[in-house]
Amino acid sequence: MKKKNFVKEPLKEKVTLDGLMTIGVLENGLHAADFMCCDDAELDPLVAQFKVQIMRDGNVYMMELPKRVRNKSIFREDNSSLSLGKNGRYYFVFTMEEERLGELPSELIRQASAIAQKVVKRGFVNTKKKGGNE
Repeated sequence: MKKKNFVKEPLKEKVTLDGLMTIGVLENGLHAADFMCCDDAELDPLVAQFKVQIMRDGNVYMMELPKRVRNKSIFREDNSSLSLGKNGRYYFVFTMEEERLGELPSELIRQASAIAQKVVKRGFVNTKKKGGNE
């Protein structure tokens, strides 16, 4: 068999490989599929998130999902952050351990207030009221 070598460049065309696929369910209830290639192929390794469809006739279709784009924090506090999403929306995220539930209300107020003050201080928001006598 001729060796298929695609190490030099990323795949730009479809490659057909012969092999065996084992599909099953793990002890934890999650599905798993293993493909053992029978060809003498050399490909670049790939780790990615995929959408996988296993059809009734045994055909398997996989499509890579787009990479998650993380929003960069504008302001941060101990348990919270403010960021601007690609969709033009601001996100305030607050996380705290369950054991600290008693502190949650006061910490949420304190940190949200601190971030709001930073927003005003940096000039992100015009605090003057519209239509008033100034």
